[in-house]
Amino acid sequence: MNPLLLAPAYAGGVQLGAYALERMDAQERERVLRSCSTNVDNLAAGRWETLISSAFVVEEPMPLPYALLLLAVLGYAEYAYGAWWTAGVFLLGHTAATLLVYGALRASRPGPQTRRALDVGTSYGFNAVLGALTSVLPRGAVRNAARVGLLALAVRPVLRRERTFTDAGHLVALGIGVGLSLVADRLAADRPAADYPSRPIRRKIT
Repeated sequence: MNPLLLAPAYAGGVQLGAYALERMDAQERERVLRSCSTNVDNLAAGRWETLISSAFVVEEPMPLPYALLLLAVLGYAEYAYGAWWTAGVFLLGHTAATLLVYGALRASRPGPQTRRALDVGTSYGFNAVLGALTSVLPRGAVRNAARVGLLALAVRPVLRRERTFTDAGHLVALGIGVGLSLVADRLAADRPAADYPSRPIRRKIT
């Protein structure tokens, strides 16, 4: 896949899908959203396809600042590490965070409103890629400060009284991404610098 193709295709597709959903009547829109949601009822019923479909649907069009941030993060990840790496980290963060939150909710015996809640969107995968990208920052204080800062920002909503299970999901997804970046650091440290550059080198073919 060509560089910088996956990120705009994904972000644009999600946004166009949101505009299409807005044009549906309320009942049909609700049916589509609930059929794609990774809520407790769907996963408990074995609708595992929602682990994928939920990442391609949002309840309403993304605000422009968030859409641009999503595009920037995924675009840079694709440029730096490639489309397969970006897609893999995104889907790993999205599915793993969803399943861990699902397991915690099942154990807590949630009420009907939580069991049927709409749980769709790009944020879990986005947080995972963002956390993993900390490995491209300069080593030492800058990289460590970025990781601690991002995790602190994600912890704050979880500590609020009005927290929701998605707040926990964001923290888990970010933690998965940061964990992957730590693995990347370890792999880089175990290889000679000449064989494992800290940033990919792209050479123009003439």
